[in-house]
Amino acid sequence: MKYAVLLPVAAGVTADPEWIGAYAQHAEACGYESVGAVEHAVVASGYSSVYPYDRSGKMELADDLDIPDPLDLLAYLAGRTRRIGLATGVLVLPNHHPVVLAKRLATIDALSGGRLRLVVGMGWMREEVEACGGDFDARGRRGDEQLQVLRKLWADTAPAGADHDGEFFRFKGAMSYPKPVQEGGVPIHVGGHSKAAARRAGRYGDGLQPLGVAGEELQALVKLMREEAERNGRDPDALQLTLGHAFSAITPEKADKLAALGADRLVLRGNPTKDLNEAKDELSACAERLGLSGS
Repeated sequence: MKYAVLLPVAAGVTADPEWIGAYAQHAEACGYESVGAVEHAVVASGYSSVYPYDRSGKMELADDLDIPDPLDLLAYLAGRTRRIGLATGVLVLPNHHPVVLAKRLATIDALSGGRLRLVVGMGWMREEVEACGGDFDARGRRGDEQLQVLRKLWADTAPAGADHDGEFFRFKGAMSYPKPVQEGGVPIHVGGHSKAAARRAGRYGDGLQPLGVAGEELQALVKLMREEAERNGRDPDALQLTLGHAFSAITPEKADKLAALGADRLVLRGNPTKDLNEAKDELSACAERLGLSGS
């Protein structure tokens, strides 16, 4: 089992360079596999969209909370750390043009020595997607094509370059360098709770990160991902499953149960606090409980 850390955005500290740099360094020293950064390019005050992961229909984050760009944040943390993985969690794919995104992701992967993992979602806040110029109702089709574009631009297509002629994006002879350090490009995991997300992971992804699902619903999504992979000539056993859990509640026994369900990684979330020492103590206590080996 791999154990990742969701950077504590709710505490309003992820744009504080010294705080978040020290936090990531401590997570690395404790032996965690990776840190993850969330995204909202904008949050519309008084949004009417329904947040699907809370009964209230509203996310727990304040409208005016500091939510730094996740790729810029991860690039900064790449320079503050040596080996810990760097993940989005999740990147709202409709907010981004895939040609520009491919270059940004490859650059971070190259400069970090191959530590980047991309977790994407199609977004739930219509107001955000539309503010970024996207068509909310077409975001699923567009997202599928975006993932294809990323793969094409990361592939070795020299000397002719990459071609693409799709519904949303078109280019010919595109040379995008540097390439990601990791063989096959930056790993792409699909986040979400829908059947469409599971199918997308099976067709184009390296794994699934379900949100807000458990039990039979979770098992059905994993089954759907594997079936879709097989239909597209891909190896379902190569796909990873990442689940979420709380620092305070995770134990080796619970981790073993989740591993038995097929989980390869747990993304752990902590209690929001501005007290850096308190946050570090939470990391340390959980790492000790799980038997992680740090530096």
